[in-house]
Amino acid sequence: MFNYFRKELEWGGRKLVLETGKIARQADGAVMISYGDTIVLCTAVGVRTAKPGQDFFPLTVNYQEKTFAAGKIPGGFFKREGRPTEKETLVSRLIDRPIRPLFPQGFRNEVQVVATVLSHDLENDPDIVAMIGCSAALTLSGIPFFGPVAAARVAVIQGAYVLNPTSAQVKESKLDLVVAGTTEGVLMVESEAQELSEDMMLGALKFGHESFQPVIQAIIELAEVAAKDPWPLPEQSAEVTALAARVDALARAGIADAYKEPLKQVRQDKVSAAKKAAAAALAAEGLDADKAKGLFKELEADIVRNAILDTGLRIDGRDTKTVRQIVAEVGVLPRAHGSALFTRGETQALCVATLGTGQDEQIIDALEGEYREHFMLHYNFPPYSVGEAGRMGSPGRREIGHGKLAWRAIHPVLPTKANFPYTLRVVSEITESNGSSSMATVCGTSLALMDAGVPLLRPVAGIAMGLIKEDRGFAVLSDILGDEDHLGDMDFKVAGTDQGITSLQMDIKITSITMEIMEVALAQAKGGRMHILGEMARAITGNRTDVAATAPRISIIQVPKEKVREVIGTGGKVIREIVENTGCKIDIEDDGTIKVASNDSAKAQAAIDWIRGIVAEPEVGVIYTGKVVKTAEFGAFVNFLGSKDGLVHISELQQGRVNKTTDVVNQGDVVKVKVLGFDDRGKVKLSMRVVDQETGADISEQVGPKAGGGDRDRGERSDRGGDRGGDRGRGRDRGERRSGGDDAPAGEAAGEG
Repeated sequence: MFNYFRKELEWGGRKLVLETGKIARQADGAVMISYGDTIVLCTAVGVRTAKPGQDFFPLTVNYQEKTFAAGKIPGGFFKREGRPTEKETLVSRLIDRPIRPLFPQGFRNEVQVVATVLSHDLENDPDIVAMIGCSAALTLSGIPFFGPVAAARVAVIQGAYVLNPTSAQVKESKLDLVVAGTTEGVLMVESEAQELSEDMMLGALKFGHESFQPVIQAIIELAEVAAKDPWPLPEQSAEVTALAARVDALARAGIADAYKEPLKQVRQDKVSAAKKAAAAALAAEGLDADKAKGLFKELEADIVRNAILDTGLRIDGRDTKTVRQIVAEVGVLPRAHGSALFTRGETQALCVATLGTGQDEQIIDALEGEYREHFMLHYNFPPYSVGEAGRMGSPGRREIGHGKLAWRAIHPVLPTKANFPYTLRVVSEITESNGSSSMATVCGTSLALMDAGVPLLRPVAGIAMGLIKEDRGFAVLSDILGDEDHLGDMDFKVAGTDQGITSLQMDIKITSITMEIMEVALAQAKGGRMHILGEMARAITGNRTDVAATAPRISIIQVPKEKVREVIGTGGKVIREIVENTGCKIDIEDDGTIKVASNDSAKAQAAIDWIRGIVAEPEVGVIYTGKVVKTAEFGAFVNFLGSKDGLVHISELQQGRVNKTTDVVNQGDVVKVKVLGFDDRGKVKLSMRVVDQETGADISEQVGPKAGGGDRDRGERSDRGGDRGGDRGRGRDRGERRSGGDDAPAGEAAGEG
């Protein structure tokens, strides 16, 4: 029934298995791929004909995680998977980026690639597995695809490169790098690093590229026995060839002149005018101007690329290494905790940092389990930033991807939560764009965090590199313009400090690039990064010594673990009372760490004192200020330390005989008491008699022992009566405790002593 094929190999210490012919047989290509116990189903389907007039390649990649893969049921009301998570979006982009350049030029048929995680062993991340599986599915499908590609994850642990580290190993690593490519070279890179050198990063790329070559060979061997017949490649007709020649003749001079204009808006207007004039001429000649849309872009690319290779000068007159003018400003928003405006040429990012408490952390429900994230970076790209009017909605894949890239660049230099216990959120609003807005976000975020008083390890800057590669040579471009990105061959983004690289991302539009080009790009990017860091230092050189007045102040105290329950109280009663009365935000951890946050230092101190009072233990001989919470015939109950009460026996109220407790104190009175000791049940015995009630001084030596036998006899009778149950006060106290229940003060039981 099944035309089943299987290919397996040992890779990175685990078995990688590719299977086809049994599941999803109606897809053009379907591969079930497993690595360890992580299993992903990858499918590829293409439409046989392109839509008429379509001038772009409609490729869609969907990576989806099913919660059953980890033995979980989705949270929420509907109990089913909903909109894509951030990770699903990022992995979809990760798969798309290396396969997109490998479809033939001019191919316009719709293609959809779907990767579904069916099993997750919580050790092997499904992203690498899905990338390889999708490449295999496309290779088997017959859809025109110049693959296969493969991918690998590379870590650096104790100075050595590690292939496909487990989830636990990634946490120990100084590098988390994903590299994808073909047999010839690298196609895509995504990474986060702890200030690694250019040589170390280049070595990781070489290691990853060499390591996934056996996987490419395995896909080829599977395709030799299981691939479907290839679709015919699209051919350029004689009509299109003739049309291209006319477009060149009519538009080259006007477009070439337009690209001498350094200002983006003026340049775009001139390019548009040249295209319109050429289109009108084509229509007058009876030719189809709509078919010429893609030809105009090819002409633009030819003009720009060859001008750079011929002259070494770019669209705006710069050479290949010069970075555009930079203006960095901080503190631009008075009420924000930290803010920065970073402008580089015609690219501008307004970055705003907000400091929050542990209650503001983002809770992420992943297949690997729930965890909390205390650093969030959100990137927004409104249409006005490029002078357009457009729909504004929820963040798209591009915005999520750019935000994550900047997050990776900043994350390695953040302080630990122990040293800086704030939740951090940065929002980057791109207000102008002509070049890499993600790298502007990196620079602006670094400035905003330092302005907010966040003690970064070092400032971080980012730069985007471009590439023009032809048979006669190549040119690497620093700080690329938007047009150079669209018309060039590479978008290579490098972020880091003056000590090393923290993030690297690369996408290319050609089949691959060599290690020689990458080495040149990394070296050139380092020079540009150092220049940008110098310009940023004009605004601020390090973090401010204190957080903004509008930011919450977080104080950390440590209490014994066994006391945490007392601070929280039954059903959270105690902690709620503290929060309601002080207005503070309070986070309590299981190990006894308590964080108190407030904009008002007095309220924060009140909350801290309250908590310390709850967990503090009374010390014999120490004098405390307390409040009378109840009176009885045998004495007064005083709340003197947090929620702790003690008994001042009637004989300890004052020097001399006391006939009645209320002759000396009443409920609500504030008094000073000394801890005499504890009875056999741990109840606290207090004395007012040996404390000067005005000054709080200890006057034990002055007053001496209790005054006369009458007082002693009375106290003894009270005690004996309490033991026999015959003392009138004792009996009444018992009755009150029976009727009052939990409402009786905590220290009332001391009356039994």
